[in-house]
Amino acid sequence: MVIFSDVNGRKTSIIIFLEERYLVIMKKISLLYLLAIAPFLACAEIKTKEISYTGGGVEMKGFLAWDNSSVVERPGILVVHEWWGQNEYARKRAKMLADLGYIALAVDMYGDGKTTEHPKDAGAFASQALANMDLAEARFKAAMKLLSDQPLCHANKIGAIGYCFGGSVVLHAARVGMDLKGVVSFHGSLSPKTLATKDVVKAKILVCNGADDEMISKESIAALKQEMEVAGADLQFENYKGAVHSFTNPGATEIGKKFGLPLAYNKKADEKSWAEMQKFFDNIFK
Repeated sequence: MVIFSDVNGRKTSIIIFLEERYLVIMKKISLLYLLAIAPFLACAEIKTKEISYTGGGVEMKGFLAWDNSSVVERPGILVVHEWWGQNEYARKRAKMLADLGYIALAVDMYGDGKTTEHPKDAGAFASQALANMDLAEARFKAAMKLLSDQPLCHANKIGAIGYCFGGSVVLHAARVGMDLKGVVSFHGSLSPKTLATKDVVKAKILVCNGADDEMISKESIAALKQEMEVAGADLQFENYKGAVHSFTNPGATEIGKKFGLPLAYNKKADEKSWAEMQKFFDNIFK
């Protein structure tokens, strides 16, 4: 309140909101706040590192990604590659998960980090990896242990996502009752190596499928749904109209044309499935 006299000597009181002074004070507070959090803002970035581990007697090459702005434990997500091997695409997805607040490990299911850009070799790698499911399970479990042992990882909160070949791998992990909170298959094979049985499946399951994927039959979709119902598993199945195989991979269209394969990127389905995955894990790890 400010009291002043008018020209006739009469005193008048007026309540004045000291806006300028208020703004000065708020600017000082904001500056102090920014100075206080500056060290944390400066180091808030996605960190990555290549990491070797042994799975089934074979040396594997993993790729770890995390946001180092916090030392708080966070859920861990395994990323299983397409049949091309643990390439840049799998690593990109690991970094995207890290950006969402997870610690992510792009795993190696082939050994020694080997990759290929030719479908003939990719098919051979995938077939060899899936020919011995005991060995495939050992490799997957080794990656799980590596991730859960990381200081920033909440060991009791592990999930997995997989693409194409990787989708079939994470579905298998769920089918045999591995200790995962949730798995997400993106355009993965649905046919089982081992059928899920009653009360064995621990993980919630999200399947993101291209409705026009020539590699996934309607019969295999129906069989999966029946299998999971009999097993008492929690299955969410999303079918994206107009999407074909490898719909999440921006490089799929070019590869499909080059080798005459029914592959193509679908931006809408990619974004929808990624958003569905985020909601899925948010619900599991909330």
